[in-house]
Amino acid sequence: MENQTMVTEFIFSSITSDPQLEIFFFFLLLLVYLLTLMGNIIIITITLLDHRLHTPMYFFLRNYSFLDIVFTLDFIPKMLINLLVKKKTISFPSCFIQVFFFFLPGVAELFLLAVMSLDRYVAVCIPLRYTTIMNSSVCWQLVLGSWLLSFLLMFPATIMTSQLVFCGPNIINHFFCDFNPLFQLSCSDTQFMQLFILGLAIISLLGTLTVSIICYGYIIWTVMRIPSTSGKKKAFSTCSAHLMVVTILYGSCIFTYVRPVHSVWTSFDKAVAVLNTVVIPLFNPFIYSLRNKQVKKALRDFYTRLSSKTCR
Repeated sequence: MENQTMVTEFIFSSITSDPQLEIFFFFLLLLVYLLTLMGNIIIITITLLDHRLHTPMYFFLRNYSFLDIVFTLDFIPKMLINLLVKKKTISFPSCFIQVFFFFLPGVAELFLLAVMSLDRYVAVCIPLRYTTIMNSSVCWQLVLGSWLLSFLLMFPATIMTSQLVFCGPNIINHFFCDFNPLFQLSCSDTQFMQLFILGLAIISLLGTLTVSIICYGYIIWTVMRIPSTSGKKKAFSTCSAHLMVVTILYGSCIFTYVRPVHSVWTSFDKAVAVLNTVVIPLFNPFIYSLRNKQVKKALRDFYTRLSSKTCR
């Protein structure tokens, strides 16, 4: 790779040419990042400390929040640094390390969302066998399996992309290292890699989305057969937050990755990437907490206990 590659570093394109706007974006992104960390850490803490939330549903939610933390940790600190410096560079090895640790938790989230859909299916459609089917051993296997499948998909893809020839130019039209913008910089024939990444996107995105659609199809069929209106609302309330996250995340990801690579990585593509990488991780903990009565009650109880200890 060293004999073939002339590029030793990549340069990210600027978000804006105005230095004052870059300072504004720095503080905005820093605020978003801190809120994302705080929200996900609160979800992890509450689901660990409150015994009422020691169920498979919140076990998966806790792991999903951990994935969000790892996901944003990969590229947002680098983005913040780039907003403060003139030359926004990243070394050749660091770029592909960033690619790998961007997609590893990102793809694992997709598998975990499918697992969470399966969990909701069992809870609503087979409630009497829920605790037997979704025992702690099965839950751990499903979470670890999500990580393992993501690794098996993304590690070969990252290694193969790093073997492409990059002889210049080296300006990435994006704010982090991603497959599509890197393909546009390569001097190699990237047609096979484009098809390979498209295949991985179809497997990870459409495959897990199919699982969620099937599970929610059965859930809706089961809920519609419940005679009481209150019973229907209670059943749907356990799924609404997860369904909202699935809709937003899959919509932006499918637009970005399940399509042929464009000749130019457009500003609209980058705007969708901001939604997928910055906005959604911020909203996730708030969607799950504000639309979940058990989490809201656990947060109120935790705040009450914390306040009473402080007053003593």
